Amino acid sequence: MVFAAIDIGSNAMRLLFSRVTVVDGKPHYTKEELIRMPIRLGEDVFLNGKISDEKADRLINALKGFHYLILSYGIISYRAVATSAMRDATNGEDLLKRIKEESKINLEIIDGKLEAALVFSNHIEELLNPNYAYMYIDVGGGSTELTLYYDNKVITSRSFNIGTVRMVLDKVDKAEWDEMKAWVKRNTVGIHPLSAIGSGGNINKIFKMSGKKETKHLSFDRLKGIYEMLSSYTVQERIERLDLKPDRADVIVHAAKIFLSVMKHGDIEKVYVPQVGLSDGLIHDLYENHIKKQ
Repeated sequence: MVFAAIDIGSNAMRLLFSRVTVVDGKPHYTKEELIRMPIRLGEDVFLNGKISDEKADRLINALKGFHYLILSYGIISYRAVATSAMRDATNGEDLLKRIKEESKINLEIIDGKLEAALVFSNHIEELLNPNYAYMYIDVGGGSTELTLYYDNKVITSRSFNIGTVRMVLDKVDKAEWDEMKAWVKRNTVGIHPLSAIGSGGNINKIFKMSGKKETKHLSFDRLKGIYEMLSSYTVQERIERLDLKPDRADVIVHAAKIFLSVMKHGDIEKVYVPQVGLSDGLIHDLYENHIKKQ
C-alpha cells in the first residue's frame, strides 16, 4: 500500500510517496518517490510578514501538479501540512482557501508542538539503545523542534523560532537563542549519556558529505569540523566546489550552527542521522490511522 505526504516548509516543499509492506506483522517503509520544490516562503514571511502573490502563485501551481501525481499514483491516503512560514504569514489562512479551491489539496497549518510530534512519530528510537536518552533535533527553515526521549517515553518537547532561513535573513531574536540554550540545559541536567537524533535536509546533506557509512552518527567534533569547512567558503564556492544547490548552499552553515549549539548546551557527544523528517512522520501517521480504521 502506498501513502503520500506533502510538507510545505519555509525553505522548500516536498511530496513523498512511500510504500508500506507488512512483514511478520511489522510495517516496513520504502520511499518510492520524493519531489522537492525550492519555493522559499520564509523569505517573504520573515521579511514582510506575508506571502507575496508571486510566491503564492508558484506554490499553488506546484500543488496542482502534486494533486495530479497523487491521483495517478493510486494511493491509500495523503496528508498535506505547512509549518513555520505559513504559521507566521498574515495571509496564511486566506491562502489556504485559495489552495483548496485551485489545487484541490486539503492543506493544514500545524503548530510547532504537532510538528515535533509528527517528526518523532518515525519511531527511530526503536532502533537505538533503550537504556539511553535522546534529544530529537529537527531543524527547518523557520523553526527548530526539540524532543527529549528518556526511559522509553517523551519527557518534553518545544518549538523555537530559530530556523535557517530566518538566520540567513538575520531575523532570529537573541532572546530566542538564549531561551533555547536555557531550555536545553534545564531539561538535560543529570541525563547521561545523552545522544541526539538529527532530522532535516541539511543534517542529511552534512552526513552524506562526511563520507560516513558504517556508523549512522556524527561526533560533535566531526560536525564542528564540517561547519568550519563550510564557513570557510562563500555561498558561491559551496555551489561550485561542493555541488550544493543554491537554496541549500546559503542555509547549511546555519543548520550546522543550530545543531552544534543544542549539542554543546546538552553535553551531547554524537548525533544519529537516520535521514528521515516530517514527510516520513506523516507517512507513519497515515499508516497507523489506516490500521486503526481497519
